[in-house]
Amino acid sequence: MVKIRLTRIGAKNKPAYRIIAIDSREPRDGKHLEILGFYDPKTDPATVQLKEDRILYWLSQGAQPTDTVLSLLKKYGIWDKFLSMKKAAKSSA
Repeated sequence: MVKIRLTRIGAKNKPAYRIIAIDSREPRDGKHLEILGFYDPKTDPATVQLKEDRILYWLSQGAQPTDTVLSLLKKYGIWDKFLSMKKAAKSSA
């Protein structure tokens, strides 16, 4: 199963994270399938860059976001777009 989760980058005591698509059996910093964005919680406000089209692609392929990534997707409206796409596809079928 593919997960959309965070992988840690950055220096000691200065964490930053990449949002990645990765096989769920891989370790946190293991080999990823694709980089989907960037998240830096230390800046004010937090810096977030998301590749919306690629995230929607992976979600449509069955990738499951972790709780933290899901909260970011909800905050930036990507999760709502995914649910509306899913609902539209279901109603047209």
